[in-house]
Amino acid sequence: MADEILLRARGISKHYGGLRANHDIDLDLRRGEIHALIGPNGAGKSTLIAQLSGELQPSAGQVWFRERDVTALPVQRRARLGISRSFQVTSVFEEMTVQENLALAVQAHHGHSFRFWRPASACATINAEAQALARRFGLEQRLDLPAAALAYGEKRQLEVALALAGNPPVLLLDEPMAGIGAGGTHELTRLLDGLRAEHAILLVEHDMQAVFALADRITVLVYGEVIACGTADEIRANPEVQRAYLGEAAEAEPAAC
Repeated sequence: MADEILLRARGISKHYGGLRANHDIDLDLRRGEIHALIGPNGAGKSTLIAQLSGELQPSAGQVWFRERDVTALPVQRRARLGISRSFQVTSVFEEMTVQENLALAVQAHHGHSFRFWRPASACATINAEAQALARRFGLEQRLDLPAAALAYGEKRQLEVALALAGNPPVLLLDEPMAGIGAGGTHELTRLLDGLRAEHAILLVEHDMQAVFALADRITVLVYGEVIACGTADEIRANPEVQRAYLGEAAEAEPAAC
């Protein structure tokens, strides 16, 4: 069902002493949609992603994946269920080839166990899945190159490909456009647009051109709270959002999305 909610967060809060990184956040991610999460630096976007993926435990609130309460599950368990994420800073293994990076990601998502002397690339099935991911992201001519030799935009594409290993239904992408030029942004936007039919995507991104081109819905965080949620047109026209991006954010009632 197109409107099926795959990932649901209710009342998510993360407090560090007197600092409120996130406070009382409600958010839904539906099958077949790209839902963008935007806000000024320090708004709590990456903290929220970390709580949804299981890297951080919330101070309050709950997270459900396909109606299962996963709030207490660690990141590895959530990844096995189908919640995968990429990071704001590229986290590929630079000294390994593109093929080896992808093969290890596929191996990890399938939960295969290999003796330490048998590399993941020894498995034909894993190899085939790795090559399919490379083709999907235009990296098939780079399979034998070390990741360190890739252009920065290609590394970001590899990062998203790694998150796709195992075909997870939910992708949490933390600033995939960061640091790449206009050409790379255009290519990655095209690739992400093609993923929405098979994956529900929560996209944290500062590139507003990419956000407005991709997002079915947009949630805006300011000072760790949701101040608005809606379509691109609704967010563009929202005076509270305009004030927030001008550095004049005022107190607002939390919004559900």
